[in-house]
Amino acid sequence: MFKRAICIAAAGAIALGVTACSSGASGSSGSSSMPTVKLMVGGIDKQIYLPYQLAQDLGFYKKYGVKVELSTEQNGGVGAEDAMASGQVDMAGAWYIHTIDFQAKGKDVIDVVQLSGAPGEREMCGMNSGVHSAADFKGKSLGVTDLGSGTDELTQFLASQQGISHSQYHTVAVHDGATVVGAIQGKSVQCAMTTQPTVGALEAKKLAYPAIDLATTSGATAALGGAWPAAGVLARADWVNSHQKAVQSVVDALVATMHWIATHSAAQIADKMPAQFVSNSTITKQQYVAGLTTDKGQFLPDGIMPAGGPKTIYAMEKVLGVDVGKVTLANTFTNSYAEKANKLEGFSTTTTPAGAAG
Repeated sequence: MFKRAICIAAAGAIALGVTACSSGASGSSGSSSMPTVKLMVGGIDKQIYLPYQLAQDLGFYKKYGVKVELSTEQNGGVGAEDAMASGQVDMAGAWYIHTIDFQAKGKDVIDVVQLSGAPGEREMCGMNSGVHSAADFKGKSLGVTDLGSGTDELTQFLASQQGISHSQYHTVAVHDGATVVGAIQGKSVQCAMTTQPTVGALEAKKLAYPAIDLATTSGATAALGGAWPAAGVLARADWVNSHQKAVQSVVDALVATMHWIATHSAAQIADKMPAQFVSNSTITKQQYVAGLTTDKGQFLPDGIMPAGGPKTIYAMEKVLGVDVGKVTLANTFTNSYAEKANKLEGFSTTTTPAGAAG
């Protein structure tokens, strides 16, 4: 969803526990028993995307028989979903909505496991912005991760629900973290759609307040008309079909991770994450844990697509003018791998997300 890409190791951030990426889809690591998968995440240090890294830190990828090389996006680069679609990486940790976008353009991309039932975003507005709902967007400068990103689409949809066209407000790419804080502080935007831990940083500095909650399933349902499946694992259908074992192993590891998230507290989760993710120049560990405690309910405990979620997003895309005539919803996602993963571990499946409490 965010139009930035970089290989973590190439940036010298090997300490984050991710490995270098290279071009081209991978088939194996040289051993038939341990395939290698390159997975790029749309902002690996964001709370909405924590399961991908947590699975690595818990040792679950290796446990379930796959070597996963994680990488992340960076400002100004190629988005995770685009890197996947072009074959630079095998899988993308990105929003489900991109499967509809790709299929509308004739590219067969599928979501193989769903990790969240809400975008995890909040519309954070400056203290003197006068914005308290999308009805106040007219004439404002609104920050999004990048132009054309998922947050841009969400902003357009929220505005359209209030009869406000895209020409009646200004959209600015503010990315995430410190750049969002700087944009709000410098008043280059009145509001910005962002996630934890940036939300906590803005609140701690008393720079902004949440005008719209899309971080929880209840908030997303109220604002968007239903469960809004966001973070998942996207891959090209042809790659999925030719790498069945690797796909199942990745999904097994992530479903085990989602169950682990559902049965552990925010503090316990934070303790397993790389130190740089939970405590840095924009956030303290206490703030990180507080934000995760509030928002943990967005994560689905079983990796199963929420019932009705695809229809909600399909309807939104149609409102935004995406040509969805050739899109078949049943081809945009599958629960088959998650169902096998749950059966493997003896987990029960549900269509409702885990509670916020750990």
